[in-house]
Amino acid sequence: MRHFGHIPPTAREGLFHQEPCEFTADSPAPLLSAALGATLYSPATRPRLGDDVRKQAGRGVVSMVLCLEDSIHDSEVPDAETNLVRQFAELDRRGGPTPLLFIRVREPEQISDLVRRLGSCVRLLSGFVLPKFTEERGIPFLEALTEAESACGRPLYAMPVLESPELLHLETRTRTLTGIAAAVDKHRDRVLALRLGVTDFCSAYGLRRSPDMTAYDVRIVAAVIADVVNVLGRADGSGFTITGPVWEYFRAQERMFKPQLRRSPFMEGRAEELRANLIEHDLDGLLREIELDRANGLQGKTCIHPSHVPPVHALSVVSHEEFSDAQDILRPERDGGGVLRSAYTNKMNEVKPHRAWAERTLRRAEVFGVAREDVGFVELLAAGLGE
Repeated sequence: MRHFGHIPPTAREGLFHQEPCEFTADSPAPLLSAALGATLYSPATRPRLGDDVRKQAGRGVVSMVLCLEDSIHDSEVPDAETNLVRQFAELDRRGGPTPLLFIRVREPEQISDLVRRLGSCVRLLSGFVLPKFTEERGIPFLEALTEAESACGRPLYAMPVLESPELLHLETRTRTLTGIAAAVDKHRDRVLALRLGVTDFCSAYGLRRSPDMTAYDVRIVAAVIADVVNVLGRADGSGFTITGPVWEYFRAQERMFKPQLRRSPFMEGRAEELRANLIEHDLDGLLREIELDRANGLQGKTCIHPSHVPPVHALSVVSHEEFSDAQDILRPERDGGGVLRSAYTNKMNEVKPHRAWAERTLRRAEVFGVAREDVGFVELLAAGLGE
């Protein structure tokens, strides 16, 4: 797998100063957590789920979650489990590339049961998504995952979802965060990323953000995100990858506010048509939220529609300017600190305060690549869309 691997090599050469690296499900966990990108969710009830997985892999998706939880009715769970086992067998039989595949379960017992039922096809499984994670509820999931991993003889990763009311409510938030931190730290080698369940946060207060607003415009949600990053996303070696919340919209609706997407980056060739399509499908709000995710310490994003994947990946590519700054900051001769003017002569780089940012930027550059100096988001998005 590699990001932008679905576009022709000659096109990649024209876009990237440094191309995205190749990786597999057996690559080191730090690389995989940075490479998750847009993680596409799909209900496990889909009758042609295996075909869907292969199709999305061909469109540039590198991580998927096959959901047995909120996306399906309670009564559908047994049939959905059976369907999952059948679809994994079909994927294994047909061979070929697949994304990193995770199963979102409801209860700990499902983990060992599904691993047993998958048999040798478990080699296609990267791990499990653990819902409504708290210390009390999460530890049984993590223990079940450890046992299943021993039984099948291959690594299985956990992606806990932080979405419980105890985390949202102010009077229980600190205690809940402290408990979550203790639970995931104990199983650090198995926790690939922490995912934010913002839809559940909004649900607790009867809220739903419109396509004109980001998660950060809903103050009660923004406050939780800030506290989660504060406790669980630190850059001192104790933190985890925390992924951005889901964007719920993918169809045109009547707009109340002006588009958020500036016209100037879209002034050449068919770019104006691309801008119009993004606005028509409410993706200008998604673009703003992706930028705010990164500004607030989040990486990657939960996605529920394939149209969301190319924007997430295009905005994950490291710009040539970011790459230049990060390299300058991390040069060995800078270990003693100091301040230097950037190669782009538009900012000052402070070596010690910006070191953690530079290290994170170079990790992102490894998996998403570095754009050429004259290549921007529009070109990357158009290439990801196959235009």
